[in-house]
Amino acid sequence: MVSRPALKIGLTCYPTVGGSGVLASALGEELARRGHEVHFISYERPFRLPANAPRLHFHPVVINDYDLFKYPDYTLPLSVKMAEVSRDHQLDVLHVHYAVPHATAAILARAMLPPEQQPRVVTTLHGTDTTLLGRDAGYGPAIHHALTCSDAVTAVSFFLRSESQRLLNFKGPVEVIHNFFVPRTPRRSREEVRRELGLKDSDVMVLHSSNLRPLKRIDLLLETAARICPKDSFKLVILAGGSFAPYAGLVRRLGLENRVIVREMIHEIEDYLQAADLGLFTSESESFCLSILEAMCFACPSAAMRVGGIPEVMEDNVSGMLVPFGDSDALARAAESLIQNSEWRAVLGRAAQHRAREQFSAEAIVPRYEALYRRVMGEH
Repeated sequence: MVSRPALKIGLTCYPTVGGSGVLASALGEELARRGHEVHFISYERPFRLPANAPRLHFHPVVINDYDLFKYPDYTLPLSVKMAEVSRDHQLDVLHVHYAVPHATAAILARAMLPPEQQPRVVTTLHGTDTTLLGRDAGYGPAIHHALTCSDAVTAVSFFLRSESQRLLNFKGPVEVIHNFFVPRTPRRSREEVRRELGLKDSDVMVLHSSNLRPLKRIDLLLETAARICPKDSFKLVILAGGSFAPYAGLVRRLGLENRVIVREMIHEIEDYLQAADLGLFTSESESFCLSILEAMCFACPSAAMRVGGIPEVMEDNVSGMLVPFGDSDALARAAESLIQNSEWRAVLGRAAQHRAREQFSAEAIVPRYEALYRRVMGEH
């Protein structure tokens, strides 16, 4: 619980499966647990957000599909709801995750209110709002404006801060506050999960979890799995945050039908994390890679490509293994070494878990957000 006066905080994020939604939901839970009043504002309740928790509130944004518009508009209804919640609940801070369209909506919402009712705006960049949309002439200037008008801007890695400042030509300060993860207690035992997946005692469970967006390079993931020898030494379990159907043909062409197990839209991932032996990731760009941190919390090391903010999350040959991007053969050899050497895998796993607890826990990260909120409010 907080010893200083509690804050009233509005949080907006994409409620679907993805790192920003997981982070925002966990942040809201932790802030409420510390005694703050937290109001989520979005078109759906975030998938990890518990119902009926003390000091946690959800305000849905209604999106009307008027014939006048070719595409339904979300930014304006979101800004109106933000202004309404800010006024009715006297919010101190609007903390928006992803610049588009959330920061733009927050800046507009603040302008709707008289000065004495205006909350401070904190914008957290998570990745594609910079690395993808920031390159787009149709979005870049709006993102730059939203960041310039925010009271504070944060990024989830030093890599993302550098890319944001470069791509958006943003000269303002960007504070790096890494992601954190608070694992929930698994509902089933490791043995139950492995039995459900049809794994033998000798099978090494290799885990990949992502939203399957193009940047995750599922094609490279499957090509890497096809190169791992011996082929009967592992099973690749994919927790898919979207439809895996587009990749079914590639699974067949690579002869992986008996190697790959897919589970779609699993919101409570802890059951599978505690059953995994090794993580495998092939993204071409990552601002942080929360999936690697989730595995680290369960003493599960990962083999991944050295891109973006991933080296900030795990150290090569200390808490995981990293290879150059695009080298599926090198990644397969790294995975093989960990599949075949359980003792080395355990050493890296223990180091990974220790690093997660020391550097990426709620206790390490949430107080930094609390301090930031008070700072933009003018407190010392």
